[in-house]
Amino acid sequence: MGVALFTLGGTISMAGHTPGGEGAVSRLNGADLTAAVPGLARLGMPLDIHDIEAVPSANLTFAHILDLVDSASQAVKAGACGVVVTQGTDTLEETAFLVDLVWPHAEPFVLTGAMRNPTLAGPDGPANLLAAARTAASPAARGLGALVVFNDEIHAARWVRKTHSTSTATFASPNTGPIGHVIEGHTRILTAPVRLRAPYPRPEALDNTRVALHTVTLDEDVDTVAAVADARHGLVIAGFGVGHVPGRLADLLGTLAERMPVVLTSRTGSGSVLRHTYGAIGSEADLQRRGLINGGLLDPYKARILLRLLLAGGADREAVTAAFAEHG
Repeated sequence: MGVALFTLGGTISMAGHTPGGEGAVSRLNGADLTAAVPGLARLGMPLDIHDIEAVPSANLTFAHILDLVDSASQAVKAGACGVVVTQGTDTLEETAFLVDLVWPHAEPFVLTGAMRNPTLAGPDGPANLLAAARTAASPAARGLGALVVFNDEIHAARWVRKTHSTSTATFASPNTGPIGHVIEGHTRILTAPVRLRAPYPRPEALDNTRVALHTVTLDEDVDTVAAVADARHGLVIAGFGVGHVPGRLADLLGTLAERMPVVLTSRTGSGSVLRHTYGAIGSEADLQRRGLINGGLLDPYKARILLRLLLAGGADREAVTAAFAEHG
């Protein structure tokens, strides 16, 4: 058995420069990536390389990731003890959560990438790839679902976030911290996240399911929120603090919640939406009385992933509410 490596592009695979000398271009395939990693040969098992279409992570879609999960699943069924995926970091936290919701195997599914491309001093890609491969090969990581391994830290997909635009320590789990570390080449799991439920099946109506996300800001324009929600099947609201919006938005959000699921989250980056601490118009208690669904600890980006997956799979309001009570 070995580890299946799937490469999607991103900073980790960039090398060389455009003709004008500005910016890196994607040129490295899986064989190039692995050849640049000192110590990978001592992993103790082979890497089975699968080069997928190299695209910036900003261009990835649900379909891309679900196709990747299907391919990774086939690799596991063929004997792989774990999976590593390299991709760009821009959307890595979202793809990891989507994978976690649908991954049906005990074998680890590990995502990683880089913040410094190989043309720069101190590229972090080789170290991240080595740590990811060690984690994917480790029996200690079995049953943990999708993981993000960066900077020798192991993060659960449900909690991890990209927190800095350039730092090599960008990935963090503000609510929990990392669940483990790679120390002297060994994977150490310190706490295991609970796998909440059986994986969701791949939905058939994904292309026809539209879910919007709107971040509430100071002096918010009601018409803007209405326009964002127009012709959507669901809406995620990233509210202030513990789940508040300007009072003038409350009626609109209540009206929207009568025709589609509207999930209330916090724009802060960590912490939970509350349920019954504040009661003014536009507060979390008021919005829930109007039919909004509490997103709990899920950040807005992950809430949108879950809501779209649920609606594309035909979930009704009761099922959506129950799912967010479980995941949030």
